[in-house]
Amino acid sequence: MNVSYRWLKELAPSIEDSAAELAERLTYIAVPVDDIVWLGEGLSDLVVGKVLSVSKHPKADRLVVCQVDVGRQEPVQVVTGAPVVVEGAFYPYVGAGQALPGGQTVKSVKLRGEPSEGMLCSERELGIGRDAAGIMQLHGEFKPGDSLLEALELDDYRLDIDVTPNRPDLLGHWGVARELAPGGAADLQLPAFPEHARVEYSVAKAETEGTTAGVTVRIEDREGCPRYMGAVIRGLSVGPSPEWLANRLRAIGQQPINNVVDATNYVLHELNQPLHAFDLATLGGPAVVIRRAHKGERLRTLDGKDRALDREMLVIADAEVPTAMAGLMGGEATEVTESTQDLFLECAYFDPKRVRHASKGLALDTDASFRFQRGMDPEGLPCAMQRVIELILTVAGGTVDGDAIDVHPSPLERRFVGLRPRRVNHLLGVELEPGTIEDCLRPIGFELREGGEGVLDVAVPTWRPDIEREIDLIEEVARRYGYDRFPDEMKTFRPTIVREDDYVDAFRRLREVMIGFGFLEAKTTPFAPEGEGEVRLLNPLSEREDHLRSDLLTGLIHRVEHNLARGQRDVRLFELGTAFGSAAGPLPAESIRMAAVWTGRRAPSHWTGEGGEWDVWDLKWVLTAVAAQATPGAEVQPVDHASYSGNLEEPLAVVTPDGRTLGWAGRVPAAAIEAPRWAGAVWGLEIEVAPGRPETVAYRPLPVHPAVERDLALVVEGRIPTAEVGGVIREVAPATLESVSVFDVFEGGSLPEGSRSIAWRLRFRAPDRTLTDDEVDKAVNRITSALQEKLNVAVRGA
Repeated sequence: MNVSYRWLKELAPSIEDSAAELAERLTYIAVPVDDIVWLGEGLSDLVVGKVLSVSKHPKADRLVVCQVDVGRQEPVQVVTGAPVVVEGAFYPYVGAGQALPGGQTVKSVKLRGEPSEGMLCSERELGIGRDAAGIMQLHGEFKPGDSLLEALELDDYRLDIDVTPNRPDLLGHWGVARELAPGGAADLQLPAFPEHARVEYSVAKAETEGTTAGVTVRIEDREGCPRYMGAVIRGLSVGPSPEWLANRLRAIGQQPINNVVDATNYVLHELNQPLHAFDLATLGGPAVVIRRAHKGERLRTLDGKDRALDREMLVIADAEVPTAMAGLMGGEATEVTESTQDLFLECAYFDPKRVRHASKGLALDTDASFRFQRGMDPEGLPCAMQRVIELILTVAGGTVDGDAIDVHPSPLERRFVGLRPRRVNHLLGVELEPGTIEDCLRPIGFELREGGEGVLDVAVPTWRPDIEREIDLIEEVARRYGYDRFPDEMKTFRPTIVREDDYVDAFRRLREVMIGFGFLEAKTTPFAPEGEGEVRLLNPLSEREDHLRSDLLTGLIHRVEHNLARGQRDVRLFELGTAFGSAAGPLPAESIRMAAVWTGRRAPSHWTGEGGEWDVWDLKWVLTAVAAQATPGAEVQPVDHASYSGNLEEPLAVVTPDGRTLGWAGRVPAAAIEAPRWAGAVWGLEIEVAPGRPETVAYRPLPVHPAVERDLALVVEGRIPTAEVGGVIREVAPATLESVSVFDVFEGGSLPEGSRSIAWRLRFRAPDRTLTDDEVDKAVNRITSALQEKLNVAVRGA
C-alpha cells in the first residue's frame, strides 16, 4: 500500500512530523512501513519547458526541431523523435550536462546536422510512470523555467505500508491519517479540489429495487451485495486529467488514464472505497442488476480477457447480460472512453467471501478486490459517492441527473462490545484510568458509554470489522497507549482465574523431568499398522497405517531403530500422547500416556573414560522420577513374572495406593527391535498419566541435635525383595528414625546358598534432644526382632 506524505498532511493538517517520524510512529502503533521513497530523487535539475515552435527536420522524416522556452533569455533548440509535440504545450526539460533520474547524463549533440541542447522527457525517463512512447505533456498553466519538482508536486515522500489482513481501514489515506493525526478523526478534513464544483443532490432509498435518472437498480443477491448506490452524470467530457490529479496518482505509483477513471481511483485511495463508472449509453435497459452469474455466461473484462463465469460469482448485469465482475473489474463493453458523454456511477459494498471466490476462480486480483476481500465500510458509501461526483464534475464537467439511489436491503445494526477497565489493567499490567482508556479509543472512532457494573459499552466503528471481542479492544488500548510506555520488568501473571488443567500441569512437570535426564521429546503419528493397533480406521491416510496405535512405546522403538540404522548409538526419546483401545461403545477407549525409550551411554565420551551403559538401576531411577509426576502417590515395584504378560525383560511396575497398575518399564527384548550388533541394551517405559497435585515441599529448619547412626548387615533370602525389608524397618521403627538406606550388597562366601547380605544404614534423630545409645539400641532390637519374625531375616554374624 503506497501512501503519499503530502496527501496525508492535506487530510490532517495537524500532522507536523517528518515522513521518517510518521513512518516510525505508524510502525509502533499500527502496521510496519517497509520503505520511504523520496519522489524527487534525480529531478532537482529538471524544469518546465514550453514549446514555442515545431518544424520538420530537414534531413530526417521522423525527427522534429523544437524551439523551447526554459526560462532563459533565449529559447533552446531540442531535436526529438516524439510522435506528437504540440506548440504552446508544456513538457519536462533537462539541459545539456545535466542528468536524468537514472544517472544518464544528457549531452549537447547534433542529430543529422541539427544541434540539440537537452531533451524533452517521457514518464519512464523521469521514473514516475510507465509510458515511454512519447514525451510527457503537462496539462495546466505553468511558467517556463519553473522547477519540475514543484510543477509535478513531486517534492513528496512515498511510504510503502505493509497493511495486515485485519486492518482494511488502513488501505486508504483517510484511515492512515486517522491513526497518525494527534486528535484522530477530529483532526481530519477533506480538502477542496482546485476549482471545486460543489453539488447538492438528493438520495432516494430503496430496499431491493429503485430508479435513478431512468436507470433501474435492483439487488437480486442480498447476501452478495448488502448495499448498492448509483448515480447518473450527463454531459461530461472525457479527456486527460488536470496535472494536479495526475500528479497525485503518480505520487502513489498509479498511472493516469483519463479524468473519469482517475477520479474514481483518487477516491479509492483517499477514502478506501472502490468505485466504478459505466458508459450509460452501453447499458441495456437501461438497468443495473446485481445477481449471481447464470450457467454458461461469459464476460470480456477491461483487460481484454474473455472469462467464463460460474453460478457462485457475483456480477453486475444490465437488463440482459453481465457488464462487470462485482468487486473485481468492469466489462469491456461498458468501458468509459473519450466518446462517453453520460455515465452511471457505482458505489457498493460486496460480500468478501463472494469476491474472494470470483478472484480465485478467475485468477484476477485488482485494487478493488484486494479491499473488498478484507471488508469495506458499508456506512462510508454516501461520503465516497459525494466525493467522486464532485471530483468528476470538477475535472470533466457535466451535471447530476435527478436523485442518486441507495438500495440497502438490510441496514446494519451498530455493534457494541463490553470492556472492563479492570480487565484491561489486569492483562496489560499497568493501571489505566477509564479516562485514559477513552482517550486511547475515542480518537480512532470508538464511542464509549457506561454499561453498569464496571463495564464500558464500546460502539465499534463500521470500518473496523476485526473488532469482535473484549480482547480486541484491549489490544487497541495497548497499541494506542504505546507499547514503548509499558514497564520493562516482567511481572507474575495469569491470563485467567480458572485453575490450570491437571493434565497441562502434569505434562509440564514430566517434560521438566525428562529434559533434565537429557531426553528429547518426540512426536509420532497416532496411526499404526495392523498388529500394533486394535482400532481400525474407516478412512485411513495410508493403506499400511490403517489402525490407531495401542501404545506409544512401539512407535518410539521404531524411532530408535531409525537412529541406530544411521549410526546414532546414544538415543533418548520420550513422548506424551494418546493410546487407543477397543471399547464396547461406538468410540474407542483413549488413555493419555507418557512413554520413553533410551539406549547407549549415560554420559558422552570424555578423555577421562567412557560413560557406562544404562542398566536396570538407571531404569528404576528414571521410572521413579516419572511416576512421581505422572501419578503422585504411585510406587515402583518389581514385577511377579508369573503375573506379567508383557514382553519387557527385568520388568518394573508403577502401582497406585489402591493396587492399580498404571505402567511398566524394562529392557526391550532383542527380538523386538532391529539393532546392529554394536548397539547397547534398549530400555523403555510407558505409564498412564493420572494427574494429581504433588505434595507441597515444606521448609524444615536444619536440625540442631546430632544424629545417631547404626549399620545393620542383614542376611536376606533371594526371594525377598529389598523394598519389603525396608518396609518392615519403617513400619516398626520409632518416629525418631530419620532415614534408612542400603549401602552394600554381598553374595557368596559363607552365606547360605540363595541368600545375600544387604547392609543398611539407619539414622536416628530427635528434634528436641540428643538421643541416648540406650534409646537407639532398643529401637534397633525391635527392628531386628520384627524382621526375624516376619521375613526370617537375621543379622549377619548373630
